[in-house]
Amino acid sequence: MYKAFAISIIRTLRDRGHQAYLVGGCARDLLLGREPADYDVATDATPQEVMTIFPETYDVGAQFGVVLVAVPPHLQRLQAAERSQLPLSPGTSIHAKDGLIEVATFRADLGYSDGRHPDEVRFSKDARQDVQRRDFTINGLLLDPLSGQVLDFVGGRDDLRAGIIRAIGSPGQRFAEDKLRMLRAVRFAARFGFAIEPETYRSIQQQAAQIHQVSHERVRDELTKMLTEGQARAAFLLLDETGLLHQLLPEIEAMKGVAQPPQFHPEGDVFVHTLLLLEKLPHPCPPTLAWGALLHDVGKPSTFRVASDRIRFDGHVEIGVKMAEDICRRLRFSNSDSEQIVALVDHHMRFAHVQRMKESTFKKFVRMDRFDEHLELHRLDCQASHNDLTSYYFTREKLAAMPPEVMDPDPLITGDDLIAAGYKPGPRFKKILSAVEDGQLEGRLANKVAALQLVAREFPVEK
Repeated sequence: MYKAFAISIIRTLRDRGHQAYLVGGCARDLLLGREPADYDVATDATPQEVMTIFPETYDVGAQFGVVLVAVPPHLQRLQAAERSQLPLSPGTSIHAKDGLIEVATFRADLGYSDGRHPDEVRFSKDARQDVQRRDFTINGLLLDPLSGQVLDFVGGRDDLRAGIIRAIGSPGQRFAEDKLRMLRAVRFAARFGFAIEPETYRSIQQQAAQIHQVSHERVRDELTKMLTEGQARAAFLLLDETGLLHQLLPEIEAMKGVAQPPQFHPEGDVFVHTLLLLEKLPHPCPPTLAWGALLHDVGKPSTFRVASDRIRFDGHVEIGVKMAEDICRRLRFSNSDSEQIVALVDHHMRFAHVQRMKESTFKKFVRMDRFDEHLELHRLDCQASHNDLTSYYFTREKLAAMPPEVMDPDPLITGDDLIAAGYKPGPRFKKILSAVEDGQLEGRLANKVAALQLVAREFPVEK
């Protein structure tokens, strides 16, 4: 549906005497036989001309030649319906620009003092000049959807056929203009199974230390795409080989060479284990699950020790939680995502005890927010190591057999009941109510009367 609307934009622009093409990732993906995540249009019409022709527009970057044209609501609804019924192909995601088509004016960028934004933009009528400013040859193709003609001024079609990620022009200059392009090169290479052209690769290694000029938010988003696009293992191997992992996530690099007990981890060291786990991530994958998988053993390197010829990682969960909190804070994750990522790290070892848990403990455990991610992380963790899924199947089967009203029943008593019984509000309330809930979940308390009797017996009113 969005493709049809993008084509209608191109047709309208041409009817008004302008050049217009599909450009960038959508042209690349269509030539690869993939469904694009979004559609971008390049034209010689100025932003003001675009906004005059299309009344439903958003001026989000007119100074850079970028205008967003709103997709009609009925097409958005049809697109949503299609996506809800059809599985997404590998590498496809629902883009943040859903509901909008980006229309960008041909331009030349002059200078990048901040390593991100051009100092000056000059609009152009020349499509050849416009593509010279883009990042990689495979993203510098212009596709005419009406005739099928491809304008290729940079050798992008040859690189698509050969499976090569190559910077347009001078790699050093392209990366100096926007350091994030180094991460994008890694992501595209992993996502498509392409090789990075040698000079482009060397430039990444040479400029890797300058990646810190990129905002934490942009780095986080690019790493999240690597983790969730279906080729996370390949992406993180490339990050390591180019030196970008050392700069951005030294905590993950530190996993290399950290041995593990062979009886539990026959696959190898902590880094190898983590990469194997990333390789098994589902696609599409919730970002918090992906980051939880990456960080679940982040505390192991600093807690490694050998005692009586046995490798131990005492306290690695607690250390890992603190490290995960630091990483989430550094990369500016939202509070909600940070809490879930840290919770995944914090609880990933608890599955070893599920078969011995008290009923109350088990029920509280499986009631955790987004427990499906915890269970999935455990499955992946096992498959990337000893492959013993006993605790996974035990949890899943017990959870499936447990009605919601048994797992999370209405409380037998509340704080108001304790006040009515003569108790003074305070920190003690939490302990009392928790004890009552445990009795209820374990089947020892069936009603309010029994609950109040337990309270009176075990928590006498303080005088």
